[in-house]
Amino acid sequence: MHDSTPDGGTRPPRSPIRPVHLSRAGFLRAASTAALAGGPLLRPPASAAAGPLRVTKVADLTGPGVTTRFRMEATDLGVPVRTPDGRLLFVFGDTFEEARVDGGWWRSPVALYGRFGGPGRPVLWTGAAGGRYARQLWPYDHGNPEYSTVLPSDVITLGDTIYMHVMVNKGHGNVVRTEIWRSQDSGATWAPTGAVFAPDLHDGMFQLLTWARGDDGYVYVLSTGFQRNKPVILHRVRPDRLTDPGAYEPWGRAPDGHSAWGSVPTPVLDGAFGELCLRPLGGRWILTWFNQSAYRIEALIADHPAADLRTAHRRTLLWGTSWGNEDDTHVAQLYGGYVIPGSTLDDLHLSVSQWNTEAGWPYRVMQFRVRGLAP
Repeated sequence: MHDSTPDGGTRPPRSPIRPVHLSRAGFLRAASTAALAGGPLLRPPASAAAGPLRVTKVADLTGPGVTTRFRMEATDLGVPVRTPDGRLLFVFGDTFEEARVDGGWWRSPVALYGRFGGPGRPVLWTGAAGGRYARQLWPYDHGNPEYSTVLPSDVITLGDTIYMHVMVNKGHGNVVRTEIWRSQDSGATWAPTGAVFAPDLHDGMFQLLTWARGDDGYVYVLSTGFQRNKPVILHRVRPDRLTDPGAYEPWGRAPDGHSAWGSVPTPVLDGAFGELCLRPLGGRWILTWFNQSAYRIEALIADHPAADLRTAHRRTLLWGTSWGNEDDTHVAQLYGGYVIPGSTLDDLHLSVSQWNTEAGWPYRVMQFRVRGLAP
């Protein structure tokens, strides 16, 4: 039992999926163990033959002396969004007061406000959602019999409202359901929208998602499973129907062999995907993600989410490595990789997570800068 605080349509037929119960540490350990064994997993994609990227670590965004005043020295994810009032809001996952996993006052999700000082400068925190300390954004007990924690997938601002898609988990990798919550005061308080999605929807590929609004008025949604062993599928939805599960229109291969909206969803990217971040940027679209099988964070640039993403310009941004062998481009037990607002394709800033699953620390979010990505 962890410390906790009270602060804190019609669906298609269900197809059975096998629950995956993983320990907190085991959820990430598999990626680093497999990739460091060598072999073809560490080969870069073909487009890595382009010019070299310039990648630097800017700063630790969380940890002792950085987020201690918010009583959150250990945390991960840090999904950023621009709030309706113009601030930056970063939403974090499992959070603890001390600088170690299970280090007291377990909360998730929590959020911090900040500002981006510009290219090459770290995000500076200006406050916490909920008051002086980073409190859980809505109340629930992590020790309840139904689920253990609630983790954010992505956040999006539409007009004067922020929406957050979350995964309700009973043990890592075992999603009980997913939900959409909303805030109408720039992230200070949150309420459920009533939107709930079954964990086995689309063969379990609609659990972990990322979303962004295009110039054509649609919100585009890329999604996968939370087990880091599934490909990616694509949907679109009108912004005013974001909280209607029946309004999500899938992209898939039609009987005539062509892809079309309204077809049964078929993968648009193959592989074993972790955290995703889709954003329009500089007139194009960027997708960043954690590549589980290759143990790295990657990015692709496309003209549109419904373009052929398999042939899009693709680069490896950060490589996984072992502890004691890190540098600006190699990070031990990395994951996440979210685009920080204020980035450009030529000067990209990412929030990246790191978790030493053996020691329990580091368990933190860092900021990295990538230059030279644009094709």
